[in-house]
Amino acid sequence: MTSGNRTQDIPGFEAFLDLSRQIGSDVLKTQGAGGNTSIKHDGMMWVKASGTWLAHAGAREIMVPLEVAPLVDALRARDPSAEKATDFIISDLNASGLRPSIEASFHAALPQTVVAHYHCVNAIALSVLENREKRIAERMEKLTDLTWTTIPYRRPGTPLAREIELVAANRPDVLILYNHGIIVTGETVEQVRDRITRVTEALTMLERPVAEVDVAALTARAAGSNFHAAEDRGSHKTALDPSSIKLATSGSLYPDHVIFLGTEIGVLAKGQTVNAYCEARLAQNRTVPKMLLAPDVGVLLANELTDGGRVMARCLAEVVARIPEDAPVVYLGPDQEYELTHWEAEQYRQALDRKASQRT
Repeated sequence: MTSGNRTQDIPGFEAFLDLSRQIGSDVLKTQGAGGNTSIKHDGMMWVKASGTWLAHAGAREIMVPLEVAPLVDALRARDPSAEKATDFIISDLNASGLRPSIEASFHAALPQTVVAHYHCVNAIALSVLENREKRIAERMEKLTDLTWTTIPYRRPGTPLAREIELVAANRPDVLILYNHGIIVTGETVEQVRDRITRVTEALTMLERPVAEVDVAALTARAAGSNFHAAEDRGSHKTALDPSSIKLATSGSLYPDHVIFLGTEIGVLAKGQTVNAYCEARLAQNRTVPKMLLAPDVGVLLANELTDGGRVMARCLAEVVARIPEDAPVVYLGPDQEYELTHWEAEQYRQALDRKASQRT
């Protein structure tokens, strides 16, 4: 399925949708509504819409057409309109009325034709380490034909786009975003597809093996509560390794974790039921986290958690399993967590996720 009325005139558009779908269908690359892709042609840019899933590319309308030059001008002028980018939508080609990704401005700032941004768990695991520059350089030096750079953490949207715009003229092939993910660029879809494959191989980190989840024990712990055992067996890895538990509960590692799971993960005491845990929290006037860990048993998720939240539980499991044991880690600070949880753009994305979950 193509988007709008003129996508048939864009070289490689169907291949672009196919690449987007492939990225979105690989949980090690991106999860739920995370990540976004874009393709430019004749002054226009088609970019993934806010709240939509890359995995649905080609099956649903998920791309929004924008004018590139005015959006870049607004970003450089620090015009607030660059944040939502809705003023730059080509309305007569946006029949579905979608709203562009909050990260549309950095897609516009990068001059390459095809841009793929995704939340690669290996890239995140490397980008949260204190010695990340060295670790990343050691891996990327294998790809001698590619230019790459790192980007300091900034809130997604125009703060991040302004950092990327500083290096955009150098036309980097790969940008690794601290505490966030990765961007791979190119002039054709096939070039980007090839680069993604090679970069993925270079950045791949070994994950720690874990024991099997005890679903029966989890179900017993959750009896009569508003929690359930995570349905995705891979999500349980967080609770089945002491290092992963420590990493996951010591702070927030990246934006989508904060947005969909909150800033705290709960840990049940040995033999403690979910109801007992919740009662103790409420007695202390503390909120109950959306995700609970039962060490050596598995992960419990709040029934209210959306589809996007559930897949973020899997993302966290994959990230922490790849962070080396005892490696110093850089977490997001309280101010950075606050700006994410009180940000209208992400509240909008969460609202879309809740609607989609209700339909499911």
